[in-house]
Order: sequence, then C-alpha cells, then structure tokens
Amino acid sequence: MRIVCVVDYDPRWPGMFEAEASLIREVFGEELLALHHIGSTSVPGLRAKPIIDMMPVVRDIEAVDRFNDKMVELGYEPMGEFGISRRRYFRKGGDARTHHVHIFQEGSEDIKRHLAFRDFLRSHEDAAREYGTLKTLLAERFPEDIESYMDGKDSFIKDLEAKALAFYRNL
Repeated sequence: MRIVCVVDYDPRWPGMFEAEASLIREVFGEELLALHHIGSTSVPGLRAKPIIDMMPVVRDIEAVDRFNDKMVELGYEPMGEFGISRRRYFRKGGDARTHHVHIFQEGSEDIKRHLAFRDFLRSHEDAAREYGTLKTLLAERFPEDIESYMDGKDSFIKDLEAKALAFYRNL
C-alpha cells in the first residue's frame, strides 16, 4: 500500500535529480533532446511527496519503447502511456516510489504545460505556499488513499495550470 506523505522541501532533491538524470541520459543517448526536473521537488521551498519527477524530451516517442529493458535494469517499471496519449511513463521504487519519468516527443503541448506549471510556482511564492498547504492537508486527510489525494488537488492544479500557461506565453 502506498502511503501519501508530504514533507518539507529537501535541498538534496536537485542533486538526486542530477544523479538519476545522468543514468537516463546514458540510456537514451542520441534520442534524448532535453531532460527537465519537474513536479513539486523541482520548486525550491515547496512541500512535496519525496518523489523526483523527470521529463525527458525525445525525438521520436515511438522509439522510447526500444529502451524499456534498459530502464528496467535501472529499476524502472515501464507503464506505457498510462492515461496520457503520446507519453511514455516509468516509475521506480514500487510502493515506496522514488522517481517518475514522463517522456514526451519534442513539440508536445504537455512539455509546455509541465514547464509552465513548474516555472510559475518557482516565481510565485504565494501560489507555491498555497499549493504546499493544500497538499499537506490532503495527505493528512487521505494518508492511505492516493486517488482521493490526487482528486483533492485536481481543481487547484487545473486553475493554477491555466494561470501558468498564460504567464508562460507572456514571458
């Protein structure tokens, strides 16, 4: 059973991202165009589930499936699209999840969405604080129910994402 645990920001998270990113870069080689740290652990000061979210950007999303065995060797579970069209998703750590990898092909609108959300939170401390508070309250309310935790964040995230995309377009 997965326990929903939201913790204070850990300054080691960027280093944990970089360590894992070097392994991911080796796996995908020339197919990889960029690799971004996304999600709450990428926002300094933001409370988060201690799971490092990574977003590789590749030339061809279909080519990613050829690398599944190498990702398994690194401890990842290949999950295919896992609910998001034209994505490849991998997770590591079983119920004690440590990493999520969300792979998109260059040009995907999902790339822009993830980067806008991250960058908005990085530059708007009030929004980050409000998001962290919401996540903490939901984790306390639903410690053994990840679905209810996620559902509880949904409308806040959609609203924040719309603001973030508008902000991103104006940069």
